[in-house]
Amino acid sequence: MNALSLVPMFLVGLAGSVHCIGMCGGIVGALSISGGAPAPARPVIAIAVARPALQANVLRVLAYNGGRIASYMLAGALAGSLAGAGMLHLASLQVAGYWLANLMLVALGLYLMDAWRGLAHLEAAGNVIWRRVRPLLKPLMPMDTPFKALAVGGLWGWVPCGMVYSALLTAMLQGSALQGAAAMGAFGLGTLPMLLGMGLLGTRLRAQMQRRPVRIASGLLVLGFGLLGLLRAANGVSLGWLDALCVTGHP
Repeated sequence: MNALSLVPMFLVGLAGSVHCIGMCGGIVGALSISGGAPAPARPVIAIAVARPALQANVLRVLAYNGGRIASYMLAGALAGSLAGAGMLHLASLQVAGYWLANLMLVALGLYLMDAWRGLAHLEAAGNVIWRRVRPLLKPLMPMDTPFKALAVGGLWGWVPCGMVYSALLTAMLQGSALQGAAAMGAFGLGTLPMLLGMGLLGTRLRAQMQRRPVRIASGLLVLGFGLLGLLRAANGVSLGWLDALCVTGHP
């Protein structure tokens, strides 16, 4: 996997991050009020007090997202190692995985547009794992330090999410733990701008990004990636420069 092939993964994360606001918006928004300083009595002092409070908030938001992306990369390394261990070396399994990964992107695009909610059932199934992880968050509340935010982000990365599952299927096809981690790292970085903005701007950004035109535009972008991959699989031929936009490499 070269740097160019990571760009579609980044774009999928960027477009899909409107879903992240629904999944992670509450906990990211909580970072902006955790450990905040009380409002001072004088406006002149308010500027001086607000500045360190803002810096602390930025550190917590960065730490949370750092932990979240690290958990994605760990999951990607585990998924990629399956192929490295020989589980996906058979040509038939590679082709099936390629089709499934792109079908998941189509499903994700429809999910983002609220045109089909099938991935919601997959997320519900994943709650079996999340119920075991969720109790670990209690000692980390409130998230009033960067260390707590980092730990919460690391655990929150395992929240059942159809978007992450779609990306993990792609990571599984990369052939090694390192490449799987790189794929999920690019995906995680794509979600970063939206969740950083959410942590710093709060509900104002959340309201704008949950608007239907934004969700439709984001869903169409992800849907396009999936359809392009399926077209490539069906024809069994190169699409020229469009191959650079395929999220998964053809087996």
